[in-house]
Parts: sequence; structure tokens; C-alpha cells
Amino acid sequence: MADQELTDEGASPRELVLEACRRNNTELLEEVIADLSKKTSEKGSATKKIAELLNEARDGIGNHCLHLAARNGSYEILDILLDQEGLEVDPLDRMDKETPLHKAVRFVNELPSQQDWEAAKMFVELLLDAGADPRVRNKARQKPIDLVDSRNAQLKSTLERAEYAILAGDDIVNEDEDANGNGGGSASDSE
Repeated sequence: MADQELTDEGASPRELVLEACRRNNTELLEEVIADLSKKTSEKGSATKKIAELLNEARDGIGNHCLHLAARNGSYEILDILLDQEGLEVDPLDRMDKETPLHKAVRFVNELPSQQDWEAAKMFVELLLDAGADPRVRNKARQKPIDLVDSRNAQLKSTLERAEYAILAGDDIVNEDEDANGNGGGSASDSE
């Protein structure tokens, strides 16, 4: 219903968002977000409308816009989407009950060479930095780490650290800083 309010003809904002995610079309995504922002008078209301559109945008088989961007390796789109206030980062797709983090791991696994893995690891890191939960299991009871190609030790380590950070909560101590946020070395280290 909200789609009909925003367009008089052509594709709906939801369809445009999904197409932008499929094709890594940043201009199209930014245009849809800007148009929605202009059509909503209050800033808080615009932010809410944008989040609502993005959170409800799903394709015919239940993939959320983040699933499409992660599955297709659309880094720029992921970055724009994750900058939107109120975006849900762990939606489940309808078929496999997977999060975008699951899809990002599958994308990395499908790359033709191991040299591409390092660069593609940033997809996973981007989602983790935005708050994606590496502990969520899919319909087959697999966490994203369970899907990692066994030869990709770096990606596995990234997911293990993220899971540990969530489990440890505030118990993680940065060894490089003391209680005052200063370097943790002794005074003699700076002399």
C-alpha cells in the first residue's frame, strides 16, 4: 500500500530497492531513499519510512534487500543500507531461514580463487560491524561459521572472534589501553 502512495507509474520503491540490491546500483538506491525523504515532511518520520521500506522489501522468495546485496557481493549497496537508521541487520529469508551474514559467507565461498577471499572478507566484516549476529542458525541448524570453506582460515577466525566478542560482552579487555584509555605499557616503554 505504501508503494502505491509513492509512485504514480512504473516500478514501486520496493521494486526499485530490490533491483538496486541485485545489480549493485548505488545511484538507484540513493535516488529511492532521497525521493522517500523528500516526500516525507518531518526528518524523524522520513527516517522511519525509509527503515520501514527497507525492512519490508522482500523479493518473491522472501529475500530481504540485505540478503540480495550480500548474496551478489554488492559491497557499496551493503554499505549504504547499513548506514540507514532502523535497518534490521539479521532478517531471516523465507526459504532457508538464513541471515544476510549466511549469504555473505556463501558469496565468499563461491569466489573462484582463494586470493579473492581476503578482499571479499570485508562483506562479512561490514555486516559484523553493523551488529549482525554470527550465532544465528539457519533452517539446517548451521551458523555462518559452519558454512565457511574449510580452506578459508581467515574468514573462520573473523567469525569466531565476532562470536566470542558477543559471548564475552564487556569482559573483553583491550591490552593496548589502561583504565584511563592510555597506552598500557609501563613508563619505561615511553622513555
